[in-house]
Amino acid sequence: MSTNLAQQLREGTTKSHSMAENVSFVKSFLGGVVDKKSYRKLVANLFFVYVAIEEEIEKNKEHIAVKSIYFPELYRRSSLIEDLEYYYGSNWLNQVEPSLATQVYVDRIHNVGNNQPELLISHAYTRYMGDLSGGQILKKIAQNAMNLPDDFGTSFYNFNSIKDDKVFKDAYRDSLNNIPLSNKEIEQIIGEANIAFNLNMKMFQELNSNFIKIMLMLLLNSINNFRKKLT
Repeated sequence: MSTNLAQQLREGTTKSHSMAENVSFVKSFLGGVVDKKSYRKLVANLFFVYVAIEEEIEKNKEHIAVKSIYFPELYRRSSLIEDLEYYYGSNWLNQVEPSLATQVYVDRIHNVGNNQPELLISHAYTRYMGDLSGGQILKKIAQNAMNLPDDFGTSFYNFNSIKDDKVFKDAYRDSLNNIPLSNKEIEQIIGEANIAFNLNMKMFQELNSNFIKIMLMLLLNSINNFRKKLT
């Protein structure tokens, strides 16, 4: 029996999705203003988030709900490692750590995987479908804003194992709609998806704070240099 979960997830997270998009860091990014230090920190944070999601999906892949969204071709861990090597160098693992908001996000994912694996649907849907839907647009923005060479620093947006985005997304929605779930479980999944959007928003807000500090430092440096020229 079809549950129409895909549509319910989309409609049930509309407000949270809009709030996440309106965080200043995200708005700046979409507007083509991207600070490289903040962006590479985002890549590092996302690495820890996706490692957690993918570990829990692998651990729970025989669970009746989780196996319906078991699509390893979506996994981002390897592509994020490529980007981290570009931004931080070969010693990247010793230079990155999850931010406070990211650690809260990661802990939530592991908690869900250990106690209510069906709620992993919410975290997979929130991240992977967003990445797949807007990835190429965001890739172009990042390349132009940071003057990146082709295919360097943007591996995260490349889904090389997926040949046709639309066909895949249709198949993913069908899988969501055919998971045997009770109404209570559907409500919990939608609730968890809203939590996931909120956790993403907190992660972006941290980056926004860093971005503002960087802009302020640049402004102060410019003022100081201007003053030196006057003296």
